[in-house]
Amino acid sequence: MTQDEQQTPEPERPEPDDKDWTFAATQRCAECGYVPVSVADVQLADALRATVPRWRIVLTRLDARQRPAPQVWSPLEYACHIRDVHGVFSGRITQMRTEDSPHFDSWDGDAAAIENGYYMQDPAVVTAELADATERVAAKYDDVPAGDWSRSGIRGGGGTFTISSLGHYQLHDVIHHLHDVRG
Repeated sequence: MTQDEQQTPEPERPEPDDKDWTFAATQRCAECGYVPVSVADVQLADALRATVPRWRIVLTRLDARQRPAPQVWSPLEYACHIRDVHGVFSGRITQMRTEDSPHFDSWDGDAAAIENGYYMQDPAVVTAELADATERVAAKYDDVPAGDWSRSGIRGGGGTFTISSLGHYQLHDVIHHLHDVRG
């Protein structure tokens, strides 16, 4: 057991977020200001890459491990979430490019945070992992041919994404969480 694990009690579980955030793939988000039409599909990869320096700054802050409230993730936990979102979406892009209308496995970000001990992870390690995960998923978007942006996939609740709307949904998640941590 590391010293951090000995000194850091498991935090409270946040209330489940049952809001349907898929609107942010097509509409402006009133909370963070993300406007999906302001980013062309071919700009998604670079827009994702452009968030990495902001996450680096967030993860070097003295309060990176501190929760602003007991049931609100710390900047570190949000960064771990984004790192893992990139991995999940990278797989979904591959599915959408190689399968016809694949059904996506459900992924519970709150459960992942607990299972993977986001609150105990090393911010320096997470910084590197987040940069790597961002680059891997950005490369997937870079490789999407013009005719594939409309390929579809179906999420657990039955909603349909295209590669385009998935990319905008993902970019919104990254930008929204940077807003959450004021990064």
